[in-house]
Amino acid sequence: MNLTDKVEDTFRLLSPQKKALAKLGIETVADVLFHFPHRYGENFEQATIAELDFGKKVTIYGRLKSLDTGKTFRGRRPIAKATISDDNGSAKLIWFSQPYIAKMFHEGELVRIEGTVSKKKSGDLFSIPNPQIERVQNIPEIGEKNSLFSNVSTAESGALPLHPIYSESHGITSNWFFHAVSKILKSGVLEKIKDPIPPEILQKYNLPSLKTSLIWIHAPKRLADAISARKRFAFEEIFYIQLQKQKQRTEIKKSKAFKIPTGADEVKTFTDKYPFDLTSAQEKAIATILADLKRDFPMSRLLEGDVGSGKTAVAAAAVYAVIKCAPKGRSSGRLQVAYMVPTEILAKQHFENFVRYFVGSGIQVGLITGSACYKFPSKIKPREATKISRSQLAKWVENGEIPIVVGTHALISKSVKFKHLGLVIIDEQHRFGTRQRKNLAQKDEATPHLLSMTATPIPRTLSLTVYGDLDLTLLDQMPAGRKPIITEIVLPNEREKVYQKIHKEIKSGRQAFIICPRIEEPDSTKIGALYAKSVKAEAKRLREKVFPDLEIAEIHGKMKPADKEKVMKDFENGEIDVLVSTSVVEVGVNVPNATIIVIEGAERFGLAQLHQLRGRVWRSNYQSYCFIFTDSPKPDSIKRLRAIQTAKNGFELAELDLQIRGAGELTGAKQWGISDVGMEAIKNVKMVEAAQKEAQEIIEKDPELKSAPELAKEISERDKIHFE
Repeated sequence: MNLTDKVEDTFRLLSPQKKALAKLGIETVADVLFHFPHRYGENFEQATIAELDFGKKVTIYGRLKSLDTGKTFRGRRPIAKATISDDNGSAKLIWFSQPYIAKMFHEGELVRIEGTVSKKKSGDLFSIPNPQIERVQNIPEIGEKNSLFSNVSTAESGALPLHPIYSESHGITSNWFFHAVSKILKSGVLEKIKDPIPPEILQKYNLPSLKTSLIWIHAPKRLADAISARKRFAFEEIFYIQLQKQKQRTEIKKSKAFKIPTGADEVKTFTDKYPFDLTSAQEKAIATILADLKRDFPMSRLLEGDVGSGKTAVAAAAVYAVIKCAPKGRSSGRLQVAYMVPTEILAKQHFENFVRYFVGSGIQVGLITGSACYKFPSKIKPREATKISRSQLAKWVENGEIPIVVGTHALISKSVKFKHLGLVIIDEQHRFGTRQRKNLAQKDEATPHLLSMTATPIPRTLSLTVYGDLDLTLLDQMPAGRKPIITEIVLPNEREKVYQKIHKEIKSGRQAFIICPRIEEPDSTKIGALYAKSVKAEAKRLREKVFPDLEIAEIHGKMKPADKEKVMKDFENGEIDVLVSTSVVEVGVNVPNATIIVIEGAERFGLAQLHQLRGRVWRSNYQSYCFIFTDSPKPDSIKRLRAIQTAKNGFELAELDLQIRGAGELTGAKQWGISDVGMEAIKNVKMVEAAQKEAQEIIEKDPELKSAPELAKEISERDKIHFE
């Protein structure tokens, strides 16, 4: 057996198992080996049905009979029922709230059952509630070894190891992984594995070797062994990311960039025209960016600011500084700026912002999205934008006539080419990196400066990890006159009073967002369907029963761009009183007259995401309100939501979310390409700093990792996986 062997060539797989493994991204033996348990349980004793006893934790094998569905007498909970039989007797099986199990298996199938025998009998038979169930090809003899430690030479003799429990997908069980890993460990494949991490680093931080860690994480005899193995893999993942980031830092400093000599006084004449005063944090950010732009290698800076802290105003100042300059060696023409945002709604909004900033200046601004293109100013109406063809806009961008181009990912399509791209601004596009910048620039042209911006509150450890290649600037002040948002947590019995309050505010001239977790009602017949308020059903209910005299509209990700744009424009113009939406409005949407936001099913959102949603109504000096609706009776859930009332800012909330919900649940964590084990390291600032320090020292001495081929291979493989 080899690590690169395909899973389907190594194990006998049924069709549902193949689909489930594909869904989990598991293709090779190595993928199985690195699919780690998410927790550990006790080992269940293998027994015959005749040996069952009350409270006993057992593994039994047999044939299924009498598969059926039903409901409990009390509570009417849906259930699946079956009987399992072997040569020695029969036992009852019951699954609460899992009726689909009766459809997944068939009469007469051989299965493996793992569970705890109920304290009550079902008729004359023992009963096992909610057992783990798995199809098998045959029934093993009692006494056959069933441990991951079997034939693993490094295992100690004595006590049984803890039982690993793996994350599953519909069609594949934890037990399948248990036996697959057992087969892999017994094959001797671990002897072929080389440890990429230098031994001196392992010794320095008291980390086990790769071989030992793989044994300990799948088959720990003590919980301390499992913790030690997870610590090694957590460090390893952050270390590899840090190596990537430090390597990228080195590479970007070797690149040539346009030097932007525009002075602070010149930029101040531009910012003095803003209809508001800059905060001192904004002034410092602009000064830092101008200093970066004067260097001969590209700026790589992240501007991180709370919702409403004025990042766009800082970005506009940077844009002005760049487009004031002509390309090197030319006396005329302008450098260009690409401003990329995640949604068409936000692209249109930023385009309109830049039109306001540059109206009357003679500067042309373009908008490119997947559905439409615009140019400002129009030849006929010089204070308005005009819709034009994509090919015409692309032509003007390519010949340098349009210096400012706002858009979605359509900006990095092959049909869009810039003549002299000096600056790329990325709003909430966290994985846009060196390669994408080079793709935007012309061949052999200078690498554009990069200003990445985010309002997503990010814990410091996550910033150090995923933004290791960027310099960080914080906007930690809010514009003068902003009133704190009044935030209330609303339980089901308090809804009516809140609706009356909302109605009163809207009648006084304000507008409201109502956020729902889903677009449509879930299909209750589907496996794992969870009830949550949907945009479509909630909009209908509000129109008919709650606010029949108000204008209510809905917006969500499945709508056509043109329809979304019309709804948002009507909302901005005050023609809609209440906008029912998914979290599609989470990022950047700016409607100053909207001062109320209701968040349904708030327990389903992370604190940082709740804070961003709340920020939609922190756009003016009006008093704003955020009503957090929850149907969860759990004290822990309510306690977590209370944090949004007490935290001073989004960054504090992000840290709280990290501690309360855990790294794996952190809003947006999956988008970084970090595994659950790697995310555990994000809680440990010392581990992240240690990984960063070691990576910096290695890259400083050996930027190409020529003396560490195994590390170079790991980094190369990760470059293929990540968006970077």
